[in-house]
Amino acid sequence: MSEQEFRRALGYANSAMDLLKRGQIPPYPQFYELLYTYATGVNPSLNQRINQIFRDGSATQELAERLYNEFLKAQDANERISNVSERMATRIEAVHDAIDTAMATANAYSGTLQAASGDLASEMNEQELRAMAQRLLGETRRMQDANAQLEQKLEASRDDISALQRDLDEVRRESMLDPLTKIFNRKSFDEGMLKCFAEAAERGTPLCLMLLDIDHFKRFNDTWGHQTGDQVLRLVAMTLKSNIKGKDMAARYGGEEFAAILPETDLEGAVIVADNIRKAVQAKELLKRSTNEKLGRITASFGVAVYRDGDTPSSLIERADRCLYAAKHAGRNRVFSETELKDEQKIVA
Repeated sequence: MSEQEFRRALGYANSAMDLLKRGQIPPYPQFYELLYTYATGVNPSLNQRINQIFRDGSATQELAERLYNEFLKAQDANERISNVSERMATRIEAVHDAIDTAMATANAYSGTLQAASGDLASEMNEQELRAMAQRLLGETRRMQDANAQLEQKLEASRDDISALQRDLDEVRRESMLDPLTKIFNRKSFDEGMLKCFAEAAERGTPLCLMLLDIDHFKRFNDTWGHQTGDQVLRLVAMTLKSNIKGKDMAARYGGEEFAAILPETDLEGAVIVADNIRKAVQAKELLKRSTNEKLGRITASFGVAVYRDGDTPSSLIERADRCLYAAKHAGRNRVFSETELKDEQKIVA
């Protein structure tokens, strides 16, 4: 690295650290990478988003985490998928080479047999027969060796391809999950909504959407720190996931907001599910792991909406969000469904 390149990289590094301090974002490796990438200016879309966040003065660890997952972690997953694909292609090419070699050997052996057949049609003395038998025996052994090598290469390739397939499945699975809570991420949620909408429209079955938001999460985060805040997010995610079943889908919608898609569930049933989750969240008592200090309990507010003919994912999310806002406005730690909204709240904005 030249002196000029070193100074430029050092400048990017210093800029990244200054931005972390400015936004009061923990200098974790992923956030440093995020702001180092911003400092280099190689990703205009990322820079535009971060510029807007700093203009609004709304920089938080949650926003940084979301941007990292969107712009950098997704790239990591794509690179890993590309790497697996390249390894798969290399292995398949090796199999093709082994098959080509075996076919060439088989063709040569076939030629030898045809030649021997022609020789046998003519009169041959004992010495010539003995020489031909030796030649055929040698060619047969070479054929056997070639087949054995092909079997070994195919067996090794089968094992390698199985391992590569597992790696690919793991990368795909990781790309669908939120890295912190290990439930589905926003991208998976969007895809799940489209799939469930199509099924509800085709089959005429009910479909509900539940949104939940942790009450006073920012205050809790500011009081006890981001690591404890992360513990709360994981706890709520685990509680949400353990209280739904079947085709239901739990996802982290963003920040401290979560969602559950409830196919084949009517509004009354969805409200019951939401209230069970609300009670389960409220029943958890938080402990600070480092000191076993009791931090109290957390609560969450819920909004539930039901699919109607002509709905789009956006319109259903919008109604569920209005229900969630109504639950917050009514005092938090409660479930609001569409039927409980006042007439003025039902007006589409």
